Amino acid sequence: MPHIVVADPIHPDGIERLKAAPGVTLDHPATASGASLADRLKTADGLIVRGTPVDEALIARAERLRVVCRHGVGYDLVDVPALTKRGIALMITPEANAASVAEHALMLMLSLARNVGPVSAAVRRGEWRVRRQSSTFELGGRKVLVVGFGRIGTRVARLCSAFGMQVMVHDPYLPAGTIRGAGYEAVVDRDAGLAQADIVTLHVPANDLTRGMVNAAFLTRMKPGAVLINTARGTLVDEAALEAALRSGHLGAAGLDVLRVEPMVQGLSMLELENLVVTPHVAASTAEGLRRMAWDSAGNVLDFLAGRVDRDAVVNGEVLKP
Repeated sequence: MPHIVVADPIHPDGIERLKAAPGVTLDHPATASGASLADRLKTADGLIVRGTPVDEALIARAERLRVVCRHGVGYDLVDVPALTKRGIALMITPEANAASVAEHALMLMLSLARNVGPVSAAVRRGEWRVRRQSSTFELGGRKVLVVGFGRIGTRVARLCSAFGMQVMVHDPYLPAGTIRGAGYEAVVDRDAGLAQADIVTLHVPANDLTRGMVNAAFLTRMKPGAVLINTARGTLVDEAALEAALRSGHLGAAGLDVLRVEPMVQGLSMLELENLVVTPHVAASTAEGLRRMAWDSAGNVLDFLAGRVDRDAVVNGEVLKP
């Protein structure tokens, strides 16, 4: 009888889906009774996590574990090589939060374009006249560079196009013809795209090739006064370089849903800047997104343990039998 452990609180619909599965036993936060996750995993065949790290030491305690599903798409906190070494599959919920994150990216663009944060704060202080009104701008007609054309990047491109923006896409892993076929301008030379874009929005995973990619050189190559949006991973951005670019005025503004260190343990000096909007990694956390991630996490684990594997949702496909 498969036993599934849910490490973190998830939407009730996901728990109910697991409870309703025949022949499955379930351990979730409401039933944990203070036991450590390591102890709870001793008899687990499947594991669902949100923000809990999964490292080699934890994996070693789970002798029966066959599949781990990350509630979401990022897996920075999961030791994938350790899982692969043990033959344990890592799954994600690829489609569940894409719409929510894409809309959040557009929200950040709009908030910065219309200077919403400072203007709203001024109204709350009793000020009605809008200072620097002429510095706000429309999205329509602006050039946006979408870096990464996956499940989220493709949705962001569509939303930007609907706002009348000129959409450029840079993704070295896709043929230029695929991007052009979707109706967008393919940018092979990323630096050339940075020099043209009024807004640059990041939609790539964090890995050895992308961590720290937005450094001083990257920012210098951006068009003066341009806007940077990051709803992907905080480790993509050198925050010191970003702050310097914002303070110097070379970068017009930035909108971040992610930081290098999460949760934020101390205040950052860049948070005093009016041309910066930061949200606390909540882009995916709409009511709809949370329900879909919980539902899909439950379904992924149940299907895997029943021998029905969605290979598109498996990160380390090498552990699967041909």
